[in-house]
Amino acid sequence: MKTIIIGAGRGRRLMPTTADTPKCYAEIQGRRMLDWAVDAFARAGVKDLCFIGGYQIDKVRRDYPQFTFRHNADWEQNNILASLMYAEDLMTDGFVCCYSDILFTSDVVRRLLANPADIALSVDTRWLARYEHRTQHPPDDAEKVTAQNGHVTRIHRGITPKEADGEYTGIAKFTAAGAAQLREHYHHARKKYAGKPFREAALFEKAFLIQLLQEMIEAGVVMAQADTPGNYMEVDTQQDFETARNNWRGET
Repeated sequence: MKTIIIGAGRGRRLMPTTADTPKCYAEIQGRRMLDWAVDAFARAGVKDLCFIGGYQIDKVRRDYPQFTFRHNADWEQNNILASLMYAEDLMTDGFVCCYSDILFTSDVVRRLLANPADIALSVDTRWLARYEHRTQHPPDDAEKVTAQNGHVTRIHRGITPKEADGEYTGIAKFTAAGAAQLREHYHHARKKYAGKPFREAALFEKAFLIQLLQEMIEAGVVMAQADTPGNYMEVDTQQDFETARNNWRGET
């Protein structure tokens, strides 16, 4: 199964670390975040990787010639959802997608791939432990999930920590049928909302992936929750960066 890594943005909250390199080049324990991701996928048997780049994409092309690339040249004017769809042509047979500013182990990927649902979202059920000292990115800003009987009922930052069953890790699996549903709902929404507000986004082009996922859930699309009890970290701010450098161990 192909993996699509979404890494077009600059990551301004990680400045000055990202002053002259892509966000996923930030080094944790002597390795780029992107290298941690490549290793986790490889250990889970996934080696066919596409990187969606924008900011400093030429550096990624130079350093990772084994990747397939898609270029989001308009990265400053759009967001994660629009960025993902630059690789729409690679989705037909199913795919896994992930954010590029996260750390995770191969166990997270295996749990996701083992889920039989057409659409499965990786959800960290021990997420609150990471937020105890995360003052620059509080729980209110987390992409939280509620679920019932293994199915995601809501994915939204507005879910209160008490209500949440976990945090979406930014890693999702779509079978061929799931990918078809994603594409169908994306094009329907784009036709209706292009250049207009979409859910919480000021413009459809600025929407996050979770906003389309929630739109799909409300339309009756089934999404499974693939739990992971930790083995995951997001690196969004300088505080996250220092925490990861001190605490991330990955796997050997």
